[in-house]
Amino acid sequence: MPSQVSHDASASALGYLYQAKWALLELLRGSFERPDGAISLELHDDVAWEVADRPVDLLQTKLHQRSTRTLGDRDDDLWRTIRSWMDTHDPGDAEGPWLTLVTTQQAREGSAAAALRSTSRDPAAALRRLESAASDSKSKDTAEARARFLALSAGERATFIQRMRVIDGTLGIDDLDSAVRKQLLFTLPSGEGAQTAFMQQLWAWWYDQVVEMLQKRRTSVSVGSVHRRVEQIRDDYAADRLPTLVERSDWKAAQRRGTVYDDRCFVHQLRWVNLGRPELEKAMMDYYRAYTQAVAWATNDLIGLDELGKYQADLIDEWERLFARMVRRLPADAGEQERQDAGEELLWQVLDSVTVRIRDQYDQVFFHRGQHHCLADEARVGWHPEFVQRVQELTVGSVRA
Repeated sequence: MPSQVSHDASASALGYLYQAKWALLELLRGSFERPDGAISLELHDDVAWEVADRPVDLLQTKLHQRSTRTLGDRDDDLWRTIRSWMDTHDPGDAEGPWLTLVTTQQAREGSAAAALRSTSRDPAAALRRLESAASDSKSKDTAEARARFLALSAGERATFIQRMRVIDGTLGIDDLDSAVRKQLLFTLPSGEGAQTAFMQQLWAWWYDQVVEMLQKRRTSVSVGSVHRRVEQIRDDYAADRLPTLVERSDWKAAQRRGTVYDDRCFVHQLRWVNLGRPELEKAMMDYYRAYTQAVAWATNDLIGLDELGKYQADLIDEWERLFARMVRRLPADAGEQERQDAGEELLWQVLDSVTVRIRDQYDQVFFHRGQHHCLADEARVGWHPEFVQRVQELTVGSVRA
């Protein structure tokens, strides 16, 4: 008989993703109230605010996809949250942190959760309703949490509830991106494409911080860190700059997906001047990043094709001058090794000297080098003195690199 046990982890995965995305929104929204604060993940609680390295607000996040059910006093979510808070901090500590339940569900009217809404808190009413639910419920799933809650003294329960808050009816996971974007409304560059690229960069950075926190390589991310990163990204969208959207890690990911350049024209061109495998690998990475970068810029309307075309024409013009000098200096009877050496010298002279930039303040060397490999792939530039003839022969398959 087939097992009826579900191994679908999608709900848990979505819950963790929601927690990570919601934390950035919370960090941006709370930055005015807590400019010196920081957010941590899975350290003190799901999410926690810290001030001066001390937790001041523990937040439990609960995602319910497409659920119309309301949150009541006997619900598992509520009692699991209460049990978690009893595990992590002394319930009777009047100086303890705020305890905040963040849920996409609506609190049921007349419930303890409704009485603990941030906008209309009534801790005394919430205490009465929770005590009643803890006594009356017969649920085995919440029995331990309810028993522990009732075992607290009356004073401890009152203090415990006094520190609780509920934020209900929060945004679903599909709405968090636009909510974060709205928080940055006056920071974003102009143009839909530029804004999309900006947000992709910010989310990529934030997910890196999330991984660092989950792996315990850092404890938290401060408000100041987020604001500095936002400013750094924004600076790349000035008129004389461009953002770098393709990293070395993207090339590694492309290789894992099966991207191979060994038989591309630009790689043959490099072999004709006797480059070794390590240098070829770097050239392939630069080619991938520069090509993909240009496509991303154009797709997001950060540059026009005319601007890219002018930049490439300037690169070709500089190369033509150096190529002509190399050919002129070669002896008429130069042997193949001498021609290869001259071509390699030209290659490094061109790749190592950034004399032409696509924007005045964009000086990423990988793009300069990679664009030369793009041009070499189209045989618009070359390194070996006889590269034109060799490319023609390569096209018909009569040259073996």
